[in-house]
Amino acid sequence: MFDWNSPLAFYASLTLRIVSIMMLLLVLTLLTGRRKIGELPVFDFLVVITLGSVVGSDIADFKLPHFDVLYAITVIILLQTAYSYFVLKSRKFGNAVNFDPVVVIENGQLVKKNLAYLKYTVDNILMMLREKDIFDLNEVEFAVIESSGKLSVLKKSQHQALTPSTMHMATGYKGLPTPLIVEGKIYDQSLQRLNLDRSWLMAELQNYQVTSADEVFYAALNTDGTLYVSKDVPDHPATPMLH
Repeated sequence: MFDWNSPLAFYASLTLRIVSIMMLLLVLTLLTGRRKIGELPVFDFLVVITLGSVVGSDIADFKLPHFDVLYAITVIILLQTAYSYFVLKSRKFGNAVNFDPVVVIENGQLVKKNLAYLKYTVDNILMMLREKDIFDLNEVEFAVIESSGKLSVLKKSQHQALTPSTMHMATGYKGLPTPLIVEGKIYDQSLQRLNLDRSWLMAELQNYQVTSADEVFYAALNTDGTLYVSKDVPDHPATPMLH
């Protein structure tokens, strides 16, 4: 007979708990959509903390019924889904349960009242500006602390980077490149969509001293008609990084 009190049974049960919880979290997360951790609203942040506590308790304490924990996780995720639904449906509700964006620099001047409201110091703002490669407050027209806690900045016009539109220069369309070869495999469907064939592709590859698709790790056609080719070269030691 199998000894359910043996160390083997303990670790088997622990593994089953971890796998079942992680699979449930994966499925529920995929169903509720993607969002960067750094951009989580307040309620979603609380959900993450709560889930961590529930999952940790289940793994650490075998006295807790495992299916009760799975039920708790499901309810938490469903509650988060309902919350997201009402936020999308009602702007008033969304504003009530989330932080509002707050202006911290206006017309190049720090807004002291708003800094005090946010409990941010000048050093906090300067650090966040440096993270955006801004070291001089004179360059800033407006800066806003978003509901996620991140800083959005509008530079003064004289400090904004030049673009073709500001210089009234015409530019061509630049879209996504189309992969033609990936790890030596030719994507015939991509060639057909571009009204091209393998003969054209092999003729173009000869310009890169390539005689077979097996020699190509990745190749893609840009929207301007140029072909990018990365050859499948043998591995070599990485270039050391100097600090």
